[in-house]
Amino acid sequence: MTLKHTMAIAAVFVTFGVGAAQAQGVPRGAAEGAAAGDAAAGPVGAAVGGMVGGVAGGIAGILGVDTRPRFHEYVVREHRPSYHYDGDVRVGVVLPPDQIEYYEVPAEYGVHGYRYTIIDNHTVLVEPRTRRIVEIVD
Repeated sequence: MTLKHTMAIAAVFVTFGVGAAQAQGVPRGAAEGAAAGDAAAGPVGAAVGGMVGGVAGGIAGILGVDTRPRFHEYVVREHRPSYHYDGDVRVGVVLPPDQIEYYEVPAEYGVHGYRYTIIDNHTVLVEPRTRRIVEIVD
């Protein structure tokens, strides 16, 4: 990789890559990072961009750093009950199919294909088909 390519990749990530990926989660962050890297430095830039974008998106989570506080305020206003769970509340845990109510995430938060619930006073995003916790919001 030449110095010109390295500088182009760095410029892309300062300008677009990390900022765009932060609100998108891992898959979209990786895709957008790869596209930005490819535009700046070709295939090598795409490879580096995909990796950096995915990491930045993963750090931000599914909701993203800008949306998370607004979504938390929404959940508090809704006054949903908190359900007790006997195990640890952590990403990857599969919640039971009954005894817990799962709620739609309003479209304004940009989270499609997930539900939320409150477990032991923690708001969690859940993949509805498997009921697997994919993100702990607070």
